[in-house]
Amino acid sequence: MSGHGNVHVIAVPFDSAHRARRMGAGPPHLVACGLLDRLRESRRRVELSELAPPHEAWVAEIRTAFDLDRQLAGTVAAARTRGAFPLTLAGNCITSVGTVGGLGAGTTGVLWFDAHGDFNTPESTVGGFLDGMALATVVGRCWTSLAASVPGFAPVAEANVVLVGARDLDDAESELLNASAVVHLRAEEAATRLDAELAALGRRVDQIYVHVDLDVLDASEGRVNGYSGGQGLSRSELLAAIESAGQRCRVAAGAITAYDPAYDTDGRVARTAIDVALALANAGDVRHAAQPRH
Repeated sequence: MSGHGNVHVIAVPFDSAHRARRMGAGPPHLVACGLLDRLRESRRRVELSELAPPHEAWVAEIRTAFDLDRQLAGTVAAARTRGAFPLTLAGNCITSVGTVGGLGAGTTGVLWFDAHGDFNTPESTVGGFLDGMALATVVGRCWTSLAASVPGFAPVAEANVVLVGARDLDDAESELLNASAVVHLRAEEAATRLDAELAALGRRVDQIYVHVDLDVLDASEGRVNGYSGGQGLSRSELLAAIESAGQRCRVAAGAITAYDPAYDTDGRVARTAIDVALALANAGDVRHAAQPRH
C-alpha cells in the first residue's frame, strides 16, 4: 500500500504533565472508541504511536510540555518523510509547537479552532495555564527559547493564522488578539467568511496545520471538557470548515485536543471527534501534492 492516504496517529495523552488525567485521558479514550478502525475503514494504513517524557526527566508542566514537543516534532517529520498524514491526539494545545516544528521547511499557516484564544503570555495570564499561551507561543510571542529548542520550529506569521470560534477571552488576552494580525472569526462569522479567508491563506502559504480544540463545539453538541460551553460551531459546521480547508490549502498535519471523556456522559463528543479525525485525514488527501501559489 502506498504512503498516499496513510495516517500516523500520534497520541500525546498528557494534561499539565499528568498522563491520562483530565484532558490527557482523551487520546486513549478516542482510540478505545474506534478512531483507528474508522480510519482503516477508508482503506488507509494507520499507525499509532504514543509519546512520553524521557524517563530521566523531572516532571513539570512547562518542561514536560516542551520535552513532548521535541519528540513530537521528530515523529511528525518522520511521518511526512514516509508520506503519511500526521494526526496528533493530545490533551493540551501546546503540542501545536511540536507539530509545526515537524512540518519543516516552507511557509506554514495555521487554522485554529478553539473556544479560547490561547493568546495569553506569561505577563498577561491570570490563570497561569500553559495551554492558554499555546497559540501565542506558535506565533513567537512567548516561551521563545524553549520553542526554539523544538527541532524545525519557526514562529508562524500572525497574518497566516485563522482563529475560529474563540469566545472565552480574558480582557488582556482580548486586547492582545485585537492588536495582532491574527484573523479572528467568531462562530457566527465562520459560515460567511471562512472560505474566503482560507482561499487567501492558501495563496500565501505552502502548507497549513489544522488544530481542532473540541471545545469549539456549541454546547448543544455535548460537553467537551471543564472549560467548554456557550455558543460555538455545530458538528456539521466544523466538519464543513475542515473540508473547505482541504479544498483551499495543502493540509499538512492535524490535531484533536482538549477532550476530557469524564464530561462526555453520552459519548456524543467522542463520536464527533472520530468524524473530525476522518475529516482531517480526508483534507490531507485532497491536496497531497504541493500546490502552486498565485
